[in-house]
Amino acid sequence: MRMKRMAWGVWLAAGLLSSCGITPDAGAESPPAHASETNQSIPAAASATPRTPEKDAPSPTMQRGDCLARRGEVEILEIESQFLDAGLRFRVYTPPCYAEQAQRSFPVLYLIHGQTFNDDQWDRLGADETADQLISAGDIAPFLIVMPYDRSSAQPAVDQFGEAVIEELLPWIAENYRTLEERDYRAVGGLSRGASWALHFGMLYPQLFGAMAGHSPPVFVEDAGKVRGWLDGIDATQMPRIWLDIGERDRPEILNSALWFEGLLNEKGIPHEWHLFPGAHTESYWMSHTETYLRWYAQNW
Repeated sequence: MRMKRMAWGVWLAAGLLSSCGITPDAGAESPPAHASETNQSIPAAASATPRTPEKDAPSPTMQRGDCLARRGEVEILEIESQFLDAGLRFRVYTPPCYAEQAQRSFPVLYLIHGQTFNDDQWDRLGADETADQLISAGDIAPFLIVMPYDRSSAQPAVDQFGEAVIEELLPWIAENYRTLEERDYRAVGGLSRGASWALHFGMLYPQLFGAMAGHSPPVFVEDAGKVRGWLDGIDATQMPRIWLDIGERDRPEILNSALWFEGLLNEKGIPHEWHLFPGAHTESYWMSHTETYLRWYAQNW
């Protein structure tokens, strides 16, 4: 991994839903040592001042092909939050040619980490390097990746990370980066607990997200009783594109939750992609599919 610049389940048993996804990701691999990075603390979204990510100044004669040969960049940022006492930390990946194409706006993908991990997880799994390769090869269109840090392990009614993301982070990104604001150009995904958040956001805010994906996805326990209503409330023309995948050797409570949700989508005739791959609840599983994930997110961009 190169040095970066400054830059959760239901489980049905005897008719009861038991808790899953609120304990540490046992079986998930521990994060390896990684390069030291520096945080920048900046004002909350309501008072944020637009800023330009630090980049090497492009040559006046630099052509698009030249900048495509360069890597994208990752910034580590933090904003004050009225919902989170410690503020909201996040990473932003900007693709090759972001600086050079100053008149261009880009799609944006929100990727959320698993429980006991932090905003560096998707970074360590190679989401940025993989995006660089696919973009430079012309296989996908360039887009931004935002990777927020959820410090809690609680349900959404207690963990106000959800409010912070929707009410503060999305507006801040729109104000400070050149992003396309139509829902079709905004996607949300996550792994493990992060997948719980992605499904939560996608079903609650279909007007904001044109695609949602759960990688090894349990449904939040407190969301389980609401999912049917949420899905029924989404007009067919506004239903996000949906992707679900999980390893066949994943933890039983998480696998059962994912199967339950996928069965519900089938019951309601909601289009989606479902993949039961070899593998377990590990970082090596997610890393092995990162390229597939990114290609799916970007396929309509």
